[in-house]
Amino acid sequence: MQAKKDVRRRLTAGVVLRSIALNVAFYVSYPLVMIGGFFYLFLPRRHAMGALRWWSRVFIGMCRHLGGIEMRVQGAEHISHEAALVAGKHQSFWETFALFHLFPDPAIVLKKELVHIPLVGWFIRKFRHILVQREAGPKALKDLIRQGEEAIREGRQIIIFPEGHRMPVYAAPDYKPGVAALYAKLGVPCVPFALNAGVFWPRRTFWRWPGTITVRFLPAIEPGLPRREFMRRLEEAIEPATRELVEEGVAQLRAHGLLVE
Repeated sequence: MQAKKDVRRRLTAGVVLRSIALNVAFYVSYPLVMIGGFFYLFLPRRHAMGALRWWSRVFIGMCRHLGGIEMRVQGAEHISHEAALVAGKHQSFWETFALFHLFPDPAIVLKKELVHIPLVGWFIRKFRHILVQREAGPKALKDLIRQGEEAIREGRQIIIFPEGHRMPVYAAPDYKPGVAALYAKLGVPCVPFALNAGVFWPRRTFWRWPGTITVRFLPAIEPGLPRREFMRRLEEAIEPATRELVEEGVAQLRAHGLLVE
């Protein structure tokens, strides 16, 4: 895919007010929820995961009522409720919270540095998310596979962003080897997904634009394919769907006068 310039969004008074309301509500409630739910750290993990899915729904509600950001899920029939690898685009902060409620027992692949954040790190360890120190090289892949195998034995759904970090909506794909390593070792289907969250919730900015974020789950890729074939099929599933959803999102901004042409 040929990279384009990023979306040029119009900053209006409504966008400013909604962004302030949503950000204040999130950054005030997030630590309060963790403090209020501190006792979950001492309960069985299934109770903590239930609280995490609840928080995901609360987050979606805040986005809807304060930011004017709706969530639409397509291809829900492809979502696995058994052990699986789930791989898709990472465009914004939004999807790191919005997807949890869609799965019975998700384990998201995260940067290991996050565990050093007070409270946040304690809950990440309680949820037993998968932690990777990317600069560790081959050791990082070994740690990723070890933790992935443990999650799959527990019947969990591993959510991984193959590009490893948030990407601009028109960026060319840059898939890292971690997703292929997990697929090769775990022997479970991989469910791809595309989204357009970055159109409305861009990375590295305070501002949030109203609209409908769509997450599209695609048919699972069966286990056992050669590495190169798997990566080809994964990219060919995710990238065209992402381009389509991004254009739909841009059209929403245009229709509401929020796009700088």
